[in-house]
Amino acid sequence: MVTDTHEQTPHDKAVQRLKKRRDFHGHLLVYLLVNAFLVAIWAVTDSHGFFWPVFPIVGWGIGVVMNAWDVYWRREITEQDIQHEMERGH
Repeated sequence: MVTDTHEQTPHDKAVQRLKKRRDFHGHLLVYLLVNAFLVAIWAVTDSHGFFWPVFPIVGWGIGVVMNAWDVYWRREITEQDIQHEMERGH
């Protein structure tokens, strides 16, 4: 998704951040519920066998962590960043 940050108002940016947070919380809830269900299946069927739910937990967990990074820790691109990149390109 390409957005032109020059034309976004502070209100639009705030709405975009709030939507990203809400989407992340939904993603996290689904991750927890599905993986809890997989662990329950493992526990009921063969709790002394290999803990196979580790694969979706870790694999999907990487995606959840990247999503959290994007929502909470990624800084916005500033005009200074754009100018610096334009200077590098020449």
